[in-house]
Order: sequence, then structure tokens, then C-alpha cells
Amino acid sequence: MNLALLLPVALAALAALILPLLIHLARRSEQRPTDFAALRWLRQKAKPRHRIRFDEWPLLLSRLLLLALMALWLAKPVLFGSASDAPWVIAVPGVDPSQLRAAISENNTEQRWLAPGFPPLDQAPPIGTVPIASLLRQLDTELPASAKLTVFVPEQLSGADAQRPVLSRTVKWRVLPGTMPTGESPRIAPPSLSVRYAAGRESAVRYLRAAAAAWLPAPPATAQVDNFSAAPVAQPLAADARHLVWLAPGPLPASVLQWIENGGTALLDAQAKMPATIVTTVRWRDTQGAPLVEGAAWGRGRVLRFTRPLRPSDMPSLLETDFPQRLRTLFDPALPAPSRVVARDYAPLTGGASYPLPPRDLQPWLALLIALVLLVERWLASRTKRAVAP
Repeated sequence: MNLALLLPVALAALAALILPLLIHLARRSEQRPTDFAALRWLRQKAKPRHRIRFDEWPLLLSRLLLLALMALWLAKPVLFGSASDAPWVIAVPGVDPSQLRAAISENNTEQRWLAPGFPPLDQAPPIGTVPIASLLRQLDTELPASAKLTVFVPEQLSGADAQRPVLSRTVKWRVLPGTMPTGESPRIAPPSLSVRYAAGRESAVRYLRAAAAAWLPAPPATAQVDNFSAAPVAQPLAADARHLVWLAPGPLPASVLQWIENGGTALLDAQAKMPATIVTTVRWRDTQGAPLVEGAAWGRGRVLRFTRPLRPSDMPSLLETDFPQRLRTLFDPALPAPSRVVARDYAPLTGGASYPLPPRDLQPWLALLIALVLLVERWLASRTKRAVAP
């Protein structure tokens, strides 16, 4: 272990040590000579030399120690190489407890759960999924390079990244019976589509109605689709409308712009005019790479626009089988990436970068020591049996 100072220039504060010395020396000046009449006529003798003498050594030493500790605290002392290289045993929540106890054969090990804060293994296992790869990388950087790491995992893992973690050390990857607890993935209901069309755009409505019907878990028994409504542009939007297809040329009405700014998503006709301040990016391309939909954020909502008329002759994608799904992705929020994996296929790889361990900060311990010395100094300075305090 090596002791170092992050701010050694702060040791200049040690010059303050002279203050207690001067205070204790000045205390001698409180003694004043008094002339006695019977002694006035005695022959004067040479005065002996006075040596520097300090009174109340315990109090003086406590004050000197207090100032020295405060100067050292200002210098920010740290300790390198203080981390223990004892082996670590980590268990992922979900392993069978009986199998885990039988599998741990070593006693002199740090036994923890793979969870935020790495709680001890004798505590109850954490509930829910944990970011496995992120926690493994964190632990890898916090452990000394010589510390061995064993990880017990259940057969099925949840909360995994898209790729296997890469660590700086070789990890013993032990698979035990069990499955990580995981919450049910929320089912996202298909979006409800509101269409407003101008004269001459009625033929495009049927493609949108067919796409909305394909979003439903089962095909509708009638021609009526519950998540779809269409009407001329003069009809106002419903209060709960969140997804709009505006099939009309020209500028957007102020009411529609306000609706978008309040959080709605509007997909516009190719001849509709968006506000001039909107800078769009391509959101959908065809098989040849040509843009089909462009869009951008507007207030708290989004505004999208087709680049071609909704006719099969101009947009062959209308007749492709993936048109409903591609259209839905424009309105649906991003789905969470899959995070479930077989444990044996997720064993960490070696070859990751190793980082030096951060030093241990000694300032909290010094602060405690300063407080204790201050209490001793106050006790010595305020006790009743001492002389006048300097």
C-alpha cells in the first residue's frame, strides 16, 4: 500500500503550527514582577539566563496535532493498493438457493448478489431483472486484477445486452438450475388511426383501412375496423385522437398544427405544406432506397409526410405485404430490445481493457480523527484544575 497526496501544496498550512507555540509563549508575559520593600536594598545579582519554556504540554501537543491533521486533510491523502484480492463469488438472482449453497465450496470469499450495490449473499435475493453485462463490467473494473471471480447464473437470463460482455479477467461461469424473475412485457395496443381526406383523395383511404385492420390481433368479422375512422377534412378530430393521416393538399389548418404541438402524430399528404421552420429527415425508404416518408418533431408531437401520392402506380409499396407493419412503425413507440438469453451462451469473453483501481480516500477517516482530537483539546482547555487558559 502506498500513501499519496492529491494536493501536496496544502501542506503549506503546516506553517500555522507556530500559532499555538506563540500563544503558549505569550502566556509567560502575564507574570508581572512586584517590588517588596524588605528586598529593595539587597545586592542585585546577575540575572540567570531564561530558557524557553512551554506550559501545559498536553494542551499544546493536542493543538499542534489538530493543526497538523487539518493541514493533512487539506492535502487530500489517498491510499493506493488497499483493495483486497480475495476471490469473489457472485450469484445472479434466479438461481436455485439449495443448488447455490451446495456449489459454493470456498469459505474465504466475498459472496454477493449481482445487483446494484452488490448486496451480501445472505440477504434476500433482489426482485426483478438486473443489467447483467453492465454490473459485470462495473465489478471487473472495481476488483484488483489478481482477484478471481466466479459467477453462478440460472439457466435462463433476462436483462442481457445485445452482445456478450468482454471483461479483463477470466471468469468461472457456472450454470445452475433456475430462471431469472422477469415482469410481463406490456402489450402495446395497435394504434387507432384517424384519416381526414379532401375531395379526390377517397381512393387512398382503402389502403389505410386495410393496414389498420392488419394491426389487429384477429381480422375483423365485419367491414368496420375498430381502430380506424375516416371523414372529410371539415370534420374535427376526436378528443382522444393521437394518430392522424391528413390527405389534403396545401397548408395545414391552425387547429391541426396546434393538435400536433400538443403531442399528436400526423402523417401528411405528399402535397401538404409543412411549416417552413421544420427540418425533416427520411423515416421510411423503399426497396430501392428512395425516400417514402420524411418527418421531424414539432412541439411535443411529430409531423410526417409522404413523398409520393398514395397510388400503386406512384408508390408500389402500397401493395407489398410489409406495408401495414412499416406504416405502424411510424406511429408506434420504439419496442424494447429482446433481453432474454440462454445462460451458457452468454459467458463473458476475455480481452477487455483493465483499469487501475481508484485509490481509497482517507479524508473521511481524517475528519473523524480531527473531531476526536478537537474534543480532547476542548476538554484540556476547559478543565477546572488548569491555570489561566492561554
